[in-house]
Amino acid sequence: MARSDIRRTPPPSGGRPRNPQKQPPRGWRLLVRRLLVWGGSLGLLALVSLVVAVGLAARTLPDFDQLKANQNEQMIVVRARDGSELVTLGPSYGKWLSAGQIPQVMKDAILSTEDKRYYSHVGIDPIGVARSFQIRAQTGAWRQGGSTITQQLARTVFLNNTKTFGRKLREAVLALALEWKFSKSQILELYLNKVYFGGGAYGVDSAARKFFGHSGDQLSLPEAAIIAGLVKAPSHYAPTADAEAAVGRGQVVLGLMVENKKVSSSAAQDADFKGLKFAQESGQNSVRYFTDWALPQLDILLPENTEPIEVWTTLDPKLQGAATDSITRNVPGGAQGALVSMDRDGAVLALVGGTDYVTSNYNRATNAVRQPGSAWKLFVYLAALESGYTPTSEVVDEPVTIQGWSPRNSGGTYAGKIDVRTAFAYSKNTVAAQLGNEVGFSSVAGMARRFGITTPISTVPSMVLGSNEVRLIDMTRAFAAVSAQGQAIEPYGITKVATTAGRVLYQHTSKQGPSLVPLSVTAGITDLLQTAVSIGTGRAAQIGRPVAGKTGTTTSNKDGWFLGFSSGITTGVWMGRDDDKPVPGLQGGTAPARAFASYMKIAVAGRPVEQFQTQAQLPSWQLEPDDEANFSGRPEDYYYVDEQGNLIDPAKQPAIERPRSPAQEVPGGNSGGLVPASPPPAANDDFLNEATGGSKPGGRSGGSSENRTPPPN
Repeated sequence: MARSDIRRTPPPSGGRPRNPQKQPPRGWRLLVRRLLVWGGSLGLLALVSLVVAVGLAARTLPDFDQLKANQNEQMIVVRARDGSELVTLGPSYGKWLSAGQIPQVMKDAILSTEDKRYYSHVGIDPIGVARSFQIRAQTGAWRQGGSTITQQLARTVFLNNTKTFGRKLREAVLALALEWKFSKSQILELYLNKVYFGGGAYGVDSAARKFFGHSGDQLSLPEAAIIAGLVKAPSHYAPTADAEAAVGRGQVVLGLMVENKKVSSSAAQDADFKGLKFAQESGQNSVRYFTDWALPQLDILLPENTEPIEVWTTLDPKLQGAATDSITRNVPGGAQGALVSMDRDGAVLALVGGTDYVTSNYNRATNAVRQPGSAWKLFVYLAALESGYTPTSEVVDEPVTIQGWSPRNSGGTYAGKIDVRTAFAYSKNTVAAQLGNEVGFSSVAGMARRFGITTPISTVPSMVLGSNEVRLIDMTRAFAAVSAQGQAIEPYGITKVATTAGRVLYQHTSKQGPSLVPLSVTAGITDLLQTAVSIGTGRAAQIGRPVAGKTGTTTSNKDGWFLGFSSGITTGVWMGRDDDKPVPGLQGGTAPARAFASYMKIAVAGRPVEQFQTQAQLPSWQLEPDDEANFSGRPEDYYYVDEQGNLIDPAKQPAIERPRSPAQEVPGGNSGGLVPASPPPAANDDFLNEATGGSKPGGRSGGSSENRTPPPN
């Protein structure tokens, strides 16, 4: 039982309790205490979060080798057959330089300029950040320059240049992660191989090659200072944009190196900026016609690849320059010109698609389709020789009418009885028409297909004089096959493709093409072609050694051609206007033949003189009447060799889409107002009307300028 009588003695009046309780803080002390507690807690939480974020980022970062190989876009360096650089397409990354290969002056220059406390921070420079905030408070704007090299690397590899707080925060986390995972040496190596220096150059090696013409491991002090100074404003300070500004910025960098004790004052004074020689820009004009033709073939030649690559080509820089010069010096005013030159195996040594790539990049050597005029007679006489004619066979040059079509010779004269050699040398149209009619126009079409003509072929009688439209590269290929004694030729422009690390992705292998005609036929046609240059219409193409070739001129002098070969090199030249208007005085035997001679004198200068094989034993067999039927029929019945050297069955091929010219695609383009043209018809109106008993309207039949048919009475 509780006791209720216990007396509790109250504390003395006015006294203090024996166990006094501490009074809680009030006022500003309470506020400070709470701020410290909550601030500390939040700071600790933020620190833990940052450490976790950095740790996670570091774990997910690619390893060092992956970062080395990681490029945002593929770079393609195109090299000539002698290994010299023709052009660089896309961003240029150069060769990777290890930390030990990068000159110390380059490291000192970039650190003095971009991050002088690089070796003392952990990816973020607190002093630099504080200075940025100070300047922000003073000027009201953020000043660029607070980022460390590690932050710049993070931005270059993983982020973009948007100026937002979120991006800066991600950049800081990634910078800390990079410092966590990689050494200072590795980070600096990555930075100097990836940072953009202007002019399309990424990395020290690319910048050194771009601006000074040598590799990045050979940089001098003034060169290193100039390259380091480009990071601040690549488009402004790049030597390709303003050499004077580049030198001025380099001198500022040199001053910073002295200030940071990376270079002595005497060494800085000895630095010779005036003696620097900047590399000249690679040719960007006619060479681009060649690269525009050759590089799309990489899609077929290579497996899927995103690494930077180097492409070795067949182009000879000296011959390309000679080809460009021969076209520009000989082409008539207001006209265009094109040239294709092949070695005996089909390697394209020079290719010019127009007079000025900058003005018009339309490639007339590979894309334009034009009437070849009398140059087409190559196929007429090949078919005639295959059917049994020889260069000495007798023919009659006289007026003739075939299916209502009456060709006539240039000048309107006729020579009577002559031999095949003379008829070809003087480009007699009436004889070509008779031969085509005798062997069959479809046989002529089949021969053209066999020798590599890929455009549609009409079999109307006027086709023997070149009314079908062709490409210059196809015609050059056909003449090259004759030069190769009837072996099919496949034009090619790429010999090897390798990564910049040296791994070979593709290597061209030469292979002998199938025989297109017997040796007796190529001997005979070579005889005719040589005579055409010696005494016929192609005399302007003589170069002091054996040349075989053929001229071609179309109606109203709209197109002029010369195609021929000597000492294993075959070259084709075309001239004319893009709008298909007449060019006064243009004939195959004038400007095109002169351009051919001008170029070929240089092209064959280092080669031995070769005599042509114009004597060959005729086959002992004779065709029976039933066998002769095998040489006629539709052109679709003939197998032929395509541009890749493959045997093609035309019956299984889709229709060939005729390439469109720039003016057809873009009205008002800079190509001179090309007139749209439709593919050649299977037969013209005269032929169809005669076959169906209709009237025969007059009209232009096209083809050779020597093929001028009087209108019907």
